[in-house]
Amino acid sequence: MNRREFLRLMGMAGAAGMLPASAFAARKAPADLYEVPHFGNLRMLHITDTHAQLQPVYFREPNVNLGIGAALGKAPHLVGDNLLKHFNLPTGGIESHAYTYLNFVEAAKTYGKVGGFAHLATLVKQLRAQAPGGNSLLLDGGDTWQGSGTAYKTRGRDMVDACNLLGVDIMTGHWEFTYKDSEILDNIKAFNGEFLGQNVQVKEEAVFDGAPVYDEDTGHAFKPYTIKEMNGLRVAVIGQCFPYTPIANPQRFIPNWSFGIRDDAMQSLVDKIRAEEKPDLVTVLSHNGMDVDLKMASKVSGIDVIFGGHTHDGMPAPTRVKNPGGQTLVTNAGSNGKFVGVMDFDVRDGKLQGYQYRLLPVFSNILPADAEMSAYIEKVRAPYLDWLNEELGTAEQVLYRRGNFNGTFDQIICDALRKVHDAQVSLSPGFRWGTSVLPGQTITMENVLDQTCITYPETYRREMSGADIKLILEDVSDNLFNADPYYQQGGDMVRVGGLDYSCDPTAKMGGRVSDMQLDNGEVIVPDKKYVVAGWATVNSQAPGPDIWDVVADYMRLNKGSVSINKLNTPKLKNIKGNPGLKTL
Repeated sequence: MNRREFLRLMGMAGAAGMLPASAFAARKAPADLYEVPHFGNLRMLHITDTHAQLQPVYFREPNVNLGIGAALGKAPHLVGDNLLKHFNLPTGGIESHAYTYLNFVEAAKTYGKVGGFAHLATLVKQLRAQAPGGNSLLLDGGDTWQGSGTAYKTRGRDMVDACNLLGVDIMTGHWEFTYKDSEILDNIKAFNGEFLGQNVQVKEEAVFDGAPVYDEDTGHAFKPYTIKEMNGLRVAVIGQCFPYTPIANPQRFIPNWSFGIRDDAMQSLVDKIRAEEKPDLVTVLSHNGMDVDLKMASKVSGIDVIFGGHTHDGMPAPTRVKNPGGQTLVTNAGSNGKFVGVMDFDVRDGKLQGYQYRLLPVFSNILPADAEMSAYIEKVRAPYLDWLNEELGTAEQVLYRRGNFNGTFDQIICDALRKVHDAQVSLSPGFRWGTSVLPGQTITMENVLDQTCITYPETYRREMSGADIKLILEDVSDNLFNADPYYQQGGDMVRVGGLDYSCDPTAKMGGRVSDMQLDNGEVIVPDKKYVVAGWATVNSQAPGPDIWDVVADYMRLNKGSVSINKLNTPKLKNIKGNPGLKTL
């Protein structure tokens, strides 16, 4: 069934009074939303950061995504109307809802949920059928095997099989590396496509001890690149895993592997591929994050396009970056299965002559579900439904995460940590993944798992000095706001509970955080001890219960109504007029 046939049937059903209100989202969508006639002679499709979301979800885009220094006022650090204006998109309507937080609740009720692998499969099949000669590549930028209860229970295997069914040709990784190394290798073996990573090495001592290695001469843990023949063209795809995995996540799971940006190695590899493989097009499938990709694109010559992930930036158009060898296009395709990037190339005489790009939102009320994928999802979820479907309460306001500072769901997690662990202050990681819940919607255990489901979920309660708390905030803010993208090593700012502070993102390390005080107004003293609760410790396993059980217990205590009294977001300094900030 093509989309026009689908819309015709929707119209007939609507006239007969057979459809719920949300189904009328299709009528509000542009008629050509999913019609992408091919351009040129090569098509590449790109998904990234789906975070194991097999089912359709609600996902609110950020209203805070600050750009500092050279990134000020540039993509991806634009939100709301500023983003729409930059990309010449209209305010209101389906595109505004897809790319921004604007009028999120009402628009979500109008257009329904996004993503879902069954709906994604329908779109991918349609886009591949439209490709020149029916030939295309489907790239997955990683962060695919983690982020849901079923992925946790199956150790990512549910997503491996889903990606096989979807037809993913090539992938790279980040959160994939938060399983044990043996589990990772088993999943890669089960994956029908190719797993690439030019920037992951097996440590020398591990090679000496007989650890698995892709290439003993180079030390690569995984295949660094592949060449695909399409329509008589040779296409190179290089994999770039998240370079700071052992810093942002536990190295104890992957003790034999080392990571890094390694742009010198990237340049050498590109030069080698150009000289020896004679490709018509050189691409990189990256999990660097968009700011790092932009810097790498300015330093490394010979790359035609970087398909990026990690930072969850749904950018409607590529950014052109000049470098000594010409220019490189940089894209980023959002998260949670919400988008599919479609890039068509006109490649002639061994060079890129032109391109067209669209970032398509995946609306589950508009795209019919693929029957085969639906059956698979139903089967893989069945053993865990009692756990996933437990009703914990009702949301009194929209619950979301994405943004540089505390989202409302983060605040629920922080409040739960303080209450259950009897702590003055709580700390929660600034993860970018995590779905949204609408006001009045029932909160299930699955919603909580979508915010918390990692392989190191244990919580802690310990004493910290005021100086230690400040050091943590300063360290994470430097990872986020360092003017050099190569030093941006993590996600968004650490979330806090019971603590107020000021933040100057433009300051240097050690000078960004000030005015720290408890919720009751008590000033934080550097040499005084405070009881702090948190979770997701990277360097060692914490002793407390899993975070999802802590949050679930807290919600059960509230007897049905789940709300927050205060959002512990900092007072921001020196960011007036920053187009990456919209105060609600």
